[in-house]
Amino acid sequence: MLRRPFALVLVAALAGGASLRAQAQKDNNKKQDEAQKKETLNLVKVVDDVAAGQPAPDDLSIAWAREDILKAQGNKEYVPFTVTIDPAKVAGGTVAFYWRVVTKGPAAVQTEVATSGQKKDDRKDKEKKKPEYAYEDVSFIQTSGPAPMRISRSFTVPAGDYDVFIVAKEPTPEKAPKNAPPPKTSVLRQSVNVPDYWNGELNTSSLIIAQRIDPLPAPLTPQQQADRPYALGAMEIVPAIDTKFTKTSELSTFMLIYNPKTDSANKPDVVVEYSFCQVAAGNEPKSGEPCKAGEKFFNKTNPQNLNGQTLPPGFDLAAGHQLQTGQAVPLTSFPEGQYRLEVKITDKIGNKSLTRDLNFSVNP
Repeated sequence: MLRRPFALVLVAALAGGASLRAQAQKDNNKKQDEAQKKETLNLVKVVDDVAAGQPAPDDLSIAWAREDILKAQGNKEYVPFTVTIDPAKVAGGTVAFYWRVVTKGPAAVQTEVATSGQKKDDRKDKEKKKPEYAYEDVSFIQTSGPAPMRISRSFTVPAGDYDVFIVAKEPTPEKAPKNAPPPKTSVLRQSVNVPDYWNGELNTSSLIIAQRIDPLPAPLTPQQQADRPYALGAMEIVPAIDTKFTKTSELSTFMLIYNPKTDSANKPDVVVEYSFCQVAAGNEPKSGEPCKAGEKFFNKTNPQNLNGQTLPPGFDLAAGHQLQTGQAVPLTSFPEGQYRLEVKITDKIGNKSLTRDLNFSVNP
């Protein structure tokens, strides 16, 4: 089943002279709705064919840009992702976009055992049952601007290994001209590993690299949230799709910390350290530095202490509050070159630590 209905909202009829216009709008929306339903069937078939082994077309230059993984509700994880296409290749300014998430591993084989009283038609009906996927959804998106155009959507699944099938397609015209070429289509298959954030072990979300982080003046509607999956609470992250930066930019990071141990007031005691190592062939790490062979220590920022003295008085992990970390580091003082950011998270109460890495470059 698709997660959201893809029907358009119908316009209610107005009284008086506006009623004919409202009815016309309602009829037009119904017509659009039927066209989208037909198009969704086309999208599903395209993915079915590719999953069955047919070559994947790529008329729209589709590419996987990134995925990020955060803890969701109900023992599941939330996965916003971004792909890019070339909008100049889309005729008509609209692309139909469908994504399907399939659990990896051998497919479950169901064998029907015939009995003397079982009818063949009953067995055929069972064989025709629609397969269940971990997630699937569809959108119809306006295309504009220069390439690459970003399309961000999301899915929510339990921890595990998945194949994500994505199809971007020009909608099929209701009455195509004679000998018209088929609608341009691109299909992408991407493997995604979704970790378990519900096992009680110290962990983090993805280390999200932000192009910018904007405050949200008001909560988003469900449709807005679906279209803007990097809106998190009172802020919206615009993720960077590569890690090449200029000296005039900032390196902005955001990350959530999961499952730290807490004190009697349900508050953690966590230290987060940000260290920068420059890639330099032939260098050996010095004692006490976080850098690896082939790197030299460049600098670090002041540690972040997340505890009962620094967190808001009402902060309570048991109440569902999120423990977050992030920094915006100007890159003006960074010489041009390749770097690795190491983020070390230490849970002082749980006596555990882990690190997260980011490789990036600084350019003129």
